[in-house]
Amino acid sequence: MVDSEGFRFNVGIALGNGRGQLLWARRAGMAAWQFPQGGIRRGEAPEEALYRELEEEVGLAAEAVRVEAATRGWLRYRLPEWRVRREREREPMCIGQKQKWFLLRLLSDDSAIRLDHSTEPEFDRWRWVSYWHPLSDIVPFKREVYRRALRELAGLSAGG
Repeated sequence: MVDSEGFRFNVGIALGNGRGQLLWARRAGMAAWQFPQGGIRRGEAPEEALYRELEEEVGLAAEAVRVEAATRGWLRYRLPEWRVRREREREPMCIGQKQKWFLLRLLSDDSAIRLDHSTEPEFDRWRWVSYWHPLSDIVPFKREVYRRALRELAGLSAGG
């Protein structure tokens, strides 16, 4: 689903453990690391997309997590021109992402995290990192949206 400006509706997932760390995952076959995220389908609420993406990308059911906080509004980032996909070399399919971010707490053991849950895994490795680590490791075009999301979520969470 894409808005009138060309931004694709999306959810971002910052999954934390009880030690204040966040799940950081490596894109399958790439050197790029990021948080789980994914598109919102037509007619789907952001919360529904959150749970669908969580299960598809890291194999966790809704019962395995608790929502600690969510951004109040949408955070956007533009894709660099070389990353914009086009339909038949014409208009771009989307120019970036328009994201609702969620901070989750893992309620189950780490062993519940399964990157091979879907037929085409999004990630091939994961690890726990400090809360602010992703800002130094994310691709530059996503850095500001990550900074804004983490700041807002830290201020809204019970521990923040």
